[in-house]
Amino acid sequence: MTSQRGTAWHYRAEEQGDETNHYDGPIPVQDVERRLFHWTAVSRRIAVETPSDFEGMTHLDPHGSPVQWATLPDRQAITRSDTNAVLGLFGTGYVMHQYREWLLSTVANIIDDDLVISSAGLLRGGAIAWVEVSVPETITTPIGYDFRPNLLATTSFDGSISTTFKRTVTATVCDNTRDLALSEQGQQYKVKHTRYSAAKITQAREALAVVHTLSDDFSRELEILAHTTITDSHWRAFLDHAVPLNDGKGQALEGRARTMARRKREELENLYRDDHRAAPWTGTALGVLQATNTWAHHFAAHRGVSRPERNIFHAVSGNTSISDRATTSALLDLIAA
Repeated sequence: MTSQRGTAWHYRAEEQGDETNHYDGPIPVQDVERRLFHWTAVSRRIAVETPSDFEGMTHLDPHGSPVQWATLPDRQAITRSDTNAVLGLFGTGYVMHQYREWLLSTVANIIDDDLVISSAGLLRGGAIAWVEVSVPETITTPIGYDFRPNLLATTSFDGSISTTFKRTVTATVCDNTRDLALSEQGQQYKVKHTRYSAAKITQAREALAVVHTLSDDFSRELEILAHTTITDSHWRAFLDHAVPLNDGKGQALEGRARTMARRKREELENLYRDDHRAAPWTGTALGVLQATNTWAHHFAAHRGVSRPERNIFHAVSGNTSISDRATTSALLDLIAA
């Protein structure tokens, strides 16, 4: 939807290759299948290399000793059909949720004039996948906080996440993922990878319809947060809670730990006071939540993976939702104290 929304914050023209990953309009269902889900997950047997005599051996180990493969009857490896790359190791009770069936076909059933595919991708070499459906038009609110409601469908073949259908929000001011921070458990539907899961795919399709109700729910939450006053003393108390300068035992942090804590506090202060992604709501709970959410998206360390991949994983795994709810809960507790 770049014709309406522009490119994502992580867009780099030099990284697009032969076929860009940005679309002027909605992402076609057939493109998601062609570019991402053209392969299936396959169960393979697992074997362990064990010592053997020369008569029973199947091969020699790197030291020239005779060994044989012993198959493990209670274990399986999940691999890609196109590359044979191993995605995960499980017991025999694990049931695969194929991406085309559980993500693409399920999501395609609810796409209409009001809903389109806005994002899709693979993480960890295909071990995790997601498809995001959203309302094409941006929702404008009286408090100046514009957003787009989404339905995020995700699953994995490495055991890191269950098959999950959840409601999220994209905040247009920062292009960050948000959730209903005032909801205890968020709004999601999960299906475990067991032999009974196939019977639940119809329920999963029905759960997708919740995206239509997200606009009103999130708008109400924004109004509450924007009208919850945060004084300077509240803000200082929140910083001391979220980024303390002591070790919890009364001892001041020293060295690198203190330097990192002070840097984070300064970054949060700048976001809250001066950055357009949070400053319009300074003095409110919404401003604090925007500052912490933006810091997590654009400032927090991302060791071993790119920042976009890290952010997407936090969204699909629920880490972003957990963080937003923890921030809101701590802030409201400090106000009530």
